[in-house]
Amino acid sequence: MMFIGRPSRLLKTISSSFVVKAIYRTEELQVSRYLMLFYVFDQKGVWMMYPNKIVSKKRLAKSTYEFWIENALVGSHARPGQFVVVRVSEKGERIPLTIAETKGDLFRIVVKAIGKSTYELCTKSVDDILADVVGPLGKPSEIKQYGNVLVIGGGVGIAVILPIAKALKKAGNNITVIIGAKTLDELILKDEFMFADKLVMATDDGSSGYKGTVIDAMKEQIKTQKYDVAWAVGPAIMMKLASNVANEINLPLWVSLNSIMIDGTGMCGGCRTLVKTQESEEIKYVCVDGPEFDGRYVDWDSFMKRLEQYREQERLALENFIKQVGDLSWL
Repeated sequence: MMFIGRPSRLLKTISSSFVVKAIYRTEELQVSRYLMLFYVFDQKGVWMMYPNKIVSKKRLAKSTYEFWIENALVGSHARPGQFVVVRVSEKGERIPLTIAETKGDLFRIVVKAIGKSTYELCTKSVDDILADVVGPLGKPSEIKQYGNVLVIGGGVGIAVILPIAKALKKAGNNITVIIGAKTLDELILKDEFMFADKLVMATDDGSSGYKGTVIDAMKEQIKTQKYDVAWAVGPAIMMKLASNVANEINLPLWVSLNSIMIDGTGMCGGCRTLVKTQESEEIKYVCVDGPEFDGRYVDWDSFMKRLEQYREQERLALENFIKQVGDLSWL
C-alpha cells in the first residue's frame, strides 16, 4: 500500500493488531518530499496482500453504482463514518469515498459518476483490480445511546448514512430517517432502511413520498418531534441548509464533509476546513479530524468556495477522458 503523509498520523490509521514496517526515501513530489511505502504484516510476520478486486457491481440509478471490493484490512476494521482513498489506475486521481458497509473481507462503496475519476471507476467491471485502496481513514461516527435521532441523506449521501443509522439503531436509539433525491429513480437504497422507527422519503418532483427536498421534510419533522442529535450527509449545499435549520433549534448535527483530498493523512492540507465557534476559529483537516463535524460550526462559505477551485481543470479532464473512451451517456 502507498501512503503520503506524516508518520505520526499515518500510524493512527492502522490497527494495533498489525505490525507496520516503513521505508522512507526522499523524492521530489508535487505534494510532498516524502514518499512512504508501507508493508503490512500480520502478527505471524506474513505479508498480507490486499488485491482491491471488484467482486460485485450493481447499477442503482443513472450514473450511480454500488461496488463490493475485496480488501481484508478495510473489510475487517472499518467502522461507520470512515472512508477510503481510492486510485483507479497508476496515474489516477486519489478519490475519497465513504464506506457504505462491510462484510468479511469486503467493503461496499456507492459512486456517482460526476468527474473524470468517478466516471473511470464506474466503467470498471467485476474482477477488475483497483490500483490503490488506502483505509479505513478518518474518525468513525460517535455511536452511543442518545435517545431520539434524526438521520438525513440526500443523493449518494444516502449510502453514507446507512451504516451510521444501523449502528445508532443497534445502540438503542429511536431513529427517524429522511432520504431524498430529485426523482424516484434516483432514490437509492430505500428498501434497506426498513429498520428505522420512521422512514420519510422525499423527492423534488413528488414522484415518491413527500414532495420537496430533505430540508423541507426536516423542517416538518422538527415541528412535531424533539431530537437529541442529528446527522445529515449529501451535497454541500444540502448539509449547509440542514446545519442552518439545526442551529435555529440548537440541535447538534453531524455532517460528513466531501472536501478535496489527496493523501488522506493530514500532510497535504488540501482538505483543511475552518470551524468556528463563539469562542474561537480553528483550522481542521477533514481526513484526520473528520470527516464528521458539527455542521453548526463549519464555515460553509469558505468550504464551498474551496470545492470550486479546480472546476475548470475537472471539466477539461472529463472532456479528454470522453475523447479517449467515447460516449458515456449509457452509464
